[in-house]
Amino acid sequence: MIRFLLLFNLLFYTHFANAFDLKNRVLYNPTAYITSQCYTKTVDETNKNILHNPCFSCHTKNKEPNYTLGDEELQESYDFPESALKNPWINLFKDRTKEVKNISDKEILKYIREDNYKDKNGNIILKSKLENLDKNWDSNNNGKWDGYIPDVNFSFDKEGFDRTNSKEFTGWRAFAYRPFLGTFWPTNGSTDDVLIRLPKLFQTNEKKAFDLEVYKLNLSIIESLIKQKDISIDEVDEKVYGVDLNQNGKLDLASKIVFKWLKPKYDFKAKKIKDFSMSYVGEARQKLLNSEILIAPGLYPVGTEFAHTVRYIDIEADEKIKMADRIKEFRYAKKTSWFTYGELKNLGMEEIKEAHDFPDRIDVYIGDIERGLNNKKGWYYQGFIEDAKGELRPQSYEETLFCMGCHSNLGVIADSTFVFQRKLENDSFANGWYHWSQKGLIGIKDKKLKDENTEYVRYLKENNSGDEFRANSEVKNRFFTKENRVKKDEIEKIKNDISYLILPSKSRALELNKAYKIIVDEQSFIYGRDAHVKPLINVYKKVEKGEPTKLEKIDN
Repeated sequence: MIRFLLLFNLLFYTHFANAFDLKNRVLYNPTAYITSQCYTKTVDETNKNILHNPCFSCHTKNKEPNYTLGDEELQESYDFPESALKNPWINLFKDRTKEVKNISDKEILKYIREDNYKDKNGNIILKSKLENLDKNWDSNNNGKWDGYIPDVNFSFDKEGFDRTNSKEFTGWRAFAYRPFLGTFWPTNGSTDDVLIRLPKLFQTNEKKAFDLEVYKLNLSIIESLIKQKDISIDEVDEKVYGVDLNQNGKLDLASKIVFKWLKPKYDFKAKKIKDFSMSYVGEARQKLLNSEILIAPGLYPVGTEFAHTVRYIDIEADEKIKMADRIKEFRYAKKTSWFTYGELKNLGMEEIKEAHDFPDRIDVYIGDIERGLNNKKGWYYQGFIEDAKGELRPQSYEETLFCMGCHSNLGVIADSTFVFQRKLENDSFANGWYHWSQKGLIGIKDKKLKDENTEYVRYLKENNSGDEFRANSEVKNRFFTKENRVKKDEIEKIKNDISYLILPSKSRALELNKAYKIIVDEQSFIYGRDAHVKPLINVYKKVEKGEPTKLEKIDN
């Protein structure tokens, strides 16, 4: 029987890797939007008095206009639909010790240093493939790719703007940020980067000509709106743009975007909104005055795009950690429609009512492998992931479903996104507008909170570990005593340099790279894409309906 199962698995994975059906809509895991981290055991099995709360980082009190109401209550119980009670992420429980041992350091370094995004001539490989579409990627059989075609060149100037090989602007701009808590720390498996692009009308002046200063200002205005706070900028003359950026009641020199939002008035005679307390500049300002586009705190304009690559972990000659050339995933998001505060609030209330009336009903997202999936709040999410040869391919519907829970119904997000609100500001290199290839994570200070803690230190204290699964022994040994108390001298170092916590050693980086490569070889992403070697023990294989976590909810 055991021999049969081994043979079945071998044949299955061989077939799965070589004949993966991207068009398949029969789901192994229809609740893939519930992450593997959500099955974490919160009670320490070696000491029942110790609780671990990584949940607060995502499930927290919402901030308007994110009307994911009551999300912080999910810290208190495993509130899953019936079909999700058995943990579907079976890759978590596999022992990959032998497979990892069979991959040499030299082999994995060679692999992760190969560029699977551009060819030797600097051309984007996916662009060529999508423009000459394989019929197996054509979900609607119309002979063309209907979704986003990657066009980031990953060639950045000193202000973080992406340039083509001929030095033209692609519109994309990289920004630096403090990686989100837990999973997204490089010490837990991956490096990543994020870029933003606004629609062309935000890049042009009132004469509709490309204007870099206009574009930079609009990006800063949107940063202020999303963060709902003042943002420092290089000094500008407001008279040039006709907008009182510093909101002092006159057009003069401004060195910051002041966040002060007063509800604009509606001119019923002209059928237009007027008297904006905050405004875009350039052509976007004209469109705003003509009511052709909209503006509001906490919301991006329609047409905003994000590009997010998840990568392997590379090691420099001096053993410093850096982002690898090889991309694990290329994730893309675009806002396609605008929802008002009232509409978003109604959606939030509908979600609460449905969860109450139909607790076992699963979420369904409209879309396909080409356009991506609609998160029901104005955004489409699409992605590309490595195939068995290490080349990027479109994600299947189910593989993209994996992204949707985090970008739909969490208290921590701002207009369905995680990272722009975490962007570094004017006390940082290049005011936070740069790519990690230009400057890495070393030297970035931890974010100060309202109490005496900083953000990453608070996570360690609340979770009593450096990852959701409590499998990161490096962080455990460095920052915690045998009695599971934080080492005060060690956590103090994080406050001035987050890299001391979130970057792995060379040996751990190599190990995690190898572990993930095995998942790529298997093409078993639908069973979990978390990099680990030993089976994880701090994760439930099954939970009871509404089982309490024994945690007391806390807010971010």
